[in-house]
Amino acid sequence: MEYLTVAFATDDGTFIMGRHFGDALFYDVYRIGPDEAVFITRITNSSAEEKMHADPEKARGIGAILQKEGVHAAVSRVFGPNIRRIIKKFVCITVQHEDIQSNIRAVQMNFDLICRNREEGVSRELITFA
Repeated sequence: MEYLTVAFATDDGTFIMGRHFGDALFYDVYRIGPDEAVFITRITNSSAEEKMHADPEKARGIGAILQKEGVHAAVSRVFGPNIRRIIKKFVCITVQHEDIQSNIRAVQMNFDLICRNREEGVSRELITFA
């Protein structure tokens, strides 16, 4: 794979917000390769409000939004219980750094690991960057 399409959970386009991935106002999508990163689009989180904790409808809505844009990986500081649904469709990455640019570099440095994780399909594991 030459590049990954990665969605960063954000409220402002600069920082990854500290709530669950599904609670972000936006998902900033980048095409990232080992040596380059290009901003593609900002997706507004238009998924339905949760009717209950870990609402499967909300997970389906977010999944559909991201799949429409060809996203391979989802990056957040926190994932909620719906991660068990989301991880079947996307590589899920938790990060400690708040700023998106630092996390883009982390994706680049771990590009091969993320690609291997993506190939695992529904049995993939959560990746955590310190």
